[in-house]
Amino acid sequence: MIRTLDGLTRALHAATVVAFALAFAACSSTPKDDPNSTAAVEKLYADAKDDMANGSYDKAIKTLERVEGRAAGTLLAQQATIDLAYAQYRTAERAAALATLDRFIKLHPSSPALDYALYLRGLVNFNDNLGILGTLAQQQLSERDQQASRDAYQSFKQLVTQFPQSRYADDARARMDYIVNALADYELHVARYYFRRGAFVAAANRAQQAVIEYPQTPANEEALYIMMSSYERLGLDQLRSDAERVLKQNFPASRFSAEGVRQAKRAWWQLW
Repeated sequence: MIRTLDGLTRALHAATVVAFALAFAACSSTPKDDPNSTAAVEKLYADAKDDMANGSYDKAIKTLERVEGRAAGTLLAQQATIDLAYAQYRTAERAAALATLDRFIKLHPSSPALDYALYLRGLVNFNDNLGILGTLAQQQLSERDQQASRDAYQSFKQLVTQFPQSRYADDARARMDYIVNALADYELHVARYYFRRGAFVAAANRAQQAVIEYPQTPANEEALYIMMSSYERLGLDQLRSDAERVLKQNFPASRFSAEGVRQAKRAWWQLW
């Protein structure tokens, strides 16, 4: 009997040792040290935000990509995706930023950050293309692609339509107005380009396109004048008279009046 109890005691002691060993192993593998634990992922995200605050966007991008993977399916992952797109935008990785935003919008159509995603997508395209408009005079105007401008407009339009009360809506509306004016100016640049090269049919058509597609923009005044002048060079008197009538009706004090042009023969596009 004593031997049996002694053997049982040794067995219990061994079991206790194993239990302590397992407990110690569990303690040495706390959530704090688990790279996929909530605390670790939040710490990783905080590091990425610090990098962004310091302007280290390249470093932040790599960290945010890790956060996305480890926090998949959580709100933190959604926030990391939005921040990733912003960091890519700040490093001029336009294609990557747009791909990230498109993925976010597709996967999270009901996200509370959807309005910002739409705004940021518009901003990426807006800054990619419209910032170049000031230097168009030194470029081949007929080859300049304005698709980015149109894409920006569509993103801003979706934002103000779906989220009219969004904190980003007012700025989006202002940018939409700018885009419309800029696109009209672009058509005007192209019309000038054709006119000064003697392509009067193309000039008249492009100016007419500006008037039709972008009514009530400042560019309409000069667009009508280009139409009038082009038709005059082509000997199309009726079309010329129609364009002049519309010009005078909408811009009675226009600096592009026929009389003013006769007095100043130098090309009006030379300022560009």
